[in-house]
Amino acid sequence: MIGFAPAKINLGLFVTGKRADGFHDLQSAFWPVSWNDVLEVHHSESDGLDLRITGLTIDGNPTSNLVSRAYQVIKEGYGISGVTAHLHKVIPMGAGLGGGSSDGTCMLRLLDALFNLSLTNEEGEALAAELGSDCPFFWRAQPALVSGRGEHLKAWDFEFPADTFIVVAHPGIHISTREAFQGVVSQPSTTDFHALAATPLPEWGEILRNDFQPGIETLHPTIRKVHELLQLQGALYSQMTGTGSACFGLFSSQESALKACKSARENGWTAHASEANR
Repeated sequence: MIGFAPAKINLGLFVTGKRADGFHDLQSAFWPVSWNDVLEVHHSESDGLDLRITGLTIDGNPTSNLVSRAYQVIKEGYGISGVTAHLHKVIPMGAGLGGGSSDGTCMLRLLDALFNLSLTNEEGEALAAELGSDCPFFWRAQPALVSGRGEHLKAWDFEFPADTFIVVAHPGIHISTREAFQGVVSQPSTTDFHALAATPLPEWGEILRNDFQPGIETLHPTIRKVHELLQLQGALYSQMTGTGSACFGLFSSQESALKACKSARENGWTAHASEANR
């Protein structure tokens, strides 16, 4: 059984305050991007999880990544038997694209199907929340308005103008969550994401911002160069996504998007282009 774990970008990311539990309150819109890791699972005669990883190298112990943790969550809750799994890693890590969270949630969905658990969306999202704050989004992987620590989701009925393309460029810099939050200053936000539907893409900068971007660009000037390259290549709107270090640009044609993607790769960066309304 095979599943595809998409990336996501943040359309705006506002840090609106710090909570009593030490976490920050966030406000954002999550948008799925057709840049996928691939996960395959099968029943195993042996107990436990046998996980093989190819593609990009994941640092750390494989038993502690979110795919392994997802297996443990399902095993503890539903008593499932052994599984063999193969994760082919494509989405860069530490890039603000949610790849690890998407992988873990994809594992939940595949185990649900493999063992005929018949989880509801609400049950699946609750299990995903045990893995991490932004994991519930990937259970449905549909555009959503996000608040709280990232765990509160509200479906967002929005479409980009026809022939809008997203280019994501990643300079190979890994940004840890701790590093990102050290330089952020929380500030109130009254952003109305619904106003984006009536706002031309070149004017989105008057509504959206990423509160992490100034501090991260100061620490890592290369990220500013990625952002500037997308703008120079004709992006109607561009922004760092998540806590970095990937940036994305919105383009009005496939031709301009592919040109920007090629330019990013010529700089030695990883880049992906896809249609916005997938």
